Amino acid sequence: MKATYEHVEIGASCSVRVYHRRLPRIPFEWHHHPEYELTLTLNSQGKRFIGDSVTVYGDDDLVLVPPNLPHTWASNRSIDSSAAQVAIVVWFDGAWVRRLADVCPEYSGLCNLLRRAACGLAFEPGAAAHLRGELDRLLSANPRERLKAVLDVLDWLAEAPATPLASPSAFDANSGAHTGTPSGYQPDQLNRVLALIDTQFAHPLRLATLAKASGLSERSLTRHFTQHLGESVGRYIARVRIGHACRLLTATGLPVSVIAARSGFANVANFNRQFRRSKAMTPAEYRQQFTGTRQAEDESVPALTERSPSLAGKRGGAKRKTAPAGRRTG
Repeated sequence: MKATYEHVEIGASCSVRVYHRRLPRIPFEWHHHPEYELTLTLNSQGKRFIGDSVTVYGDDDLVLVPPNLPHTWASNRSIDSSAAQVAIVVWFDGAWVRRLADVCPEYSGLCNLLRRAACGLAFEPGAAAHLRGELDRLLSANPRERLKAVLDVLDWLAEAPATPLASPSAFDANSGAHTGTPSGYQPDQLNRVLALIDTQFAHPLRLATLAKASGLSERSLTRHFTQHLGESVGRYIARVRIGHACRLLTATGLPVSVIAARSGFANVANFNRQFRRSKAMTPAEYRQQFTGTRQAEDESVPALTERSPSLAGKRGGAKRKTAPAGRRTG
């Protein structure tokens, strides 16, 4: 399934865009954009799709999505049926955040937050409660107040516990981003290995081969992976392969056996075992998560290729330009 590109209009005089969304249900809108997105979802329960991560979510769901990673939430039921579902969305460009951290050591933790968010982050409930305490400032009519609130929230989240969501290969092939590609934020030796894994994951990959490509010893390479990526070499390769398989499962009708082979698994049994361990469901069940949800939404939501109302900024069939910044209800 190809993700729709969303144009996020932040505004020439603003650094962040805050969107206050209120609606009876959250439709399935599979999309991506080049901005980071911090989303707090309230009075809502359903499924959250971040790259190849499919998770049931509930109230106080707080997630940071990196640039160009396809994502959506989908919910047909509010926790309190008498009230609307709410999403507080903050969009920002990572470039100025990194520049700020470079010149202001007080904000050095922001670079670490963006690195941690390379595959998306789901924060623990306490973080959502902290953000709710900042809602008046985040939804202020004053752009400077909104910016200060966003910086305070991001700085606080830099130290907050969170769980990575998508696999390193979960990015849309047409979005121009991929976590396996050298990013400039890891040592050159590690970047060379990531690039090799990114292009050769469908073939057998030995630690000795990767170490030779990096110019490091096997022990040093293992240490670099743990330090910069937070996991072992083998675990990283497995996540890349599973992520590629997820893309094929949702975007093609290929048999599972073919997908397993194209994703670097020697046999279907091993693929099924590792997929279930990673996603807590079989490949066929994972495919149904996307196709089943999409078919149900097609009955009441415009096709993604036609731009859904929330992505195109439409109301009542009339096309309207997205407000540049500040509070917005709809």
